[in-house]
Amino acid sequence: MITYQYNAITPDGIKIRGVVQAADEFSAVEKIKATCPIVTKITPVSAKSGNILQKDIGGKTIDAKALSVMCSQFSIILRSGVPISKCMELIANQTEDKRLKKMLIGASEDVAEGTGIAKSFENNCKFLPITFIETIRAGEESGTLERSFQTLEKYYDKSYKTQQKVKRAMSYPIFVLCVAVVVLLIVMIKVIPTLADTFGDLGGELPAMTKFLIGTSNFFADSWPIILGVIFAVVIAAKLLLNTEKGRVWGAKRKLTMPVFGNINTLGGAAQFANTMATLLEAGIPVNKAIETTAKVMDNYQLSIETRRMAGSIEEGKQLGDCMRKCESYPATLTEMCAIGEKTGELEETLKTIGAYYDNEADNATQKAVAKLEPTILIFLAIFAGFIVIAIYLPMFTMYDLM
Repeated sequence: MITYQYNAITPDGIKIRGVVQAADEFSAVEKIKATCPIVTKITPVSAKSGNILQKDIGGKTIDAKALSVMCSQFSIILRSGVPISKCMELIANQTEDKRLKKMLIGASEDVAEGTGIAKSFENNCKFLPITFIETIRAGEESGTLERSFQTLEKYYDKSYKTQQKVKRAMSYPIFVLCVAVVVLLIVMIKVIPTLADTFGDLGGELPAMTKFLIGTSNFFADSWPIILGVIFAVVIAAKLLLNTEKGRVWGAKRKLTMPVFGNINTLGGAAQFANTMATLLEAGIPVNKAIETTAKVMDNYQLSIETRRMAGSIEEGKQLGDCMRKCESYPATLTEMCAIGEKTGELEETLKTIGAYYDNEADNATQKAVAKLEPTILIFLAIFAGFIVIAIYLPMFTMYDLM
């Protein structure tokens, strides 16, 4: 539902101002005229000007697990013959996600007033992925809405499981790094200055390692505002650069070519392309339209640009395989498999197969990277800890002669 502000005149000739919610401006005017015959002004309320208490709290995306559960509920309830507007109300009462609940309530009111299903979703929740909207639109137009929700359930369930695998794989290295940073700060801020004062009171010449450690500690203690300022400036500059067109392209290319993680990002991008295309084609969306939607879904900006270029060529009558061969960032295996699937008329099934393959390859590559990362972190920490221990203990051998 869209919120509108209006100025109107009552039957008694009194000018009033108010707020009304409706699917569109015409519906809003009809609601207002039920009590005020003359509407002098009506404008949509910007989301930015709304009450802060009415704003959604959270990120700009909806959890894939919540979407998967919602699509499963839609598929089951629609199968029993319940009208779509009533179905939305039932699911809204069951969901725990506040944004989904609010969206479904507003969408059910829009559908009850005659708005299209996909349009009602689009109007009431700007956070829904474009894949969801376009798949529902295709199902609505072809009369296969139940099938579209089944397809989306599998798609988002698979996405959620992939995200969880990556999070589990990265949790231990991130935990170790956080602990290492905390220990380093305690040592450099508390331990080293105390030892430096002790060594200074005893006098004598300190070893070079100890001098370096004390000097580093003093530098961080005296210059931490400058260090934080430099880090802040670098982060802001990087964000400004990456927000430009050239910066976004450069950053996306680096993500695909960087050591170790570049291969993971490439495999993940191939899996995302294949899975999204398979989902859209299964919903009955034409190849050219599916390519356009997939380009908007791709996480990597370079892959999104290359995918978007294919849409124009396909509309000119070119084959998908030929278009993909001009792309520099997609793996050759994905390109050739798509070309074969297109020639045999089994593009949808081929995309499902290759999507599962690249999901598995990305998962294996992530596991291998983490397996190499963990010992690397431990070796680095061992070297660093050893350096600190030696730098502290070396002067202690001379301390007893000075006492």
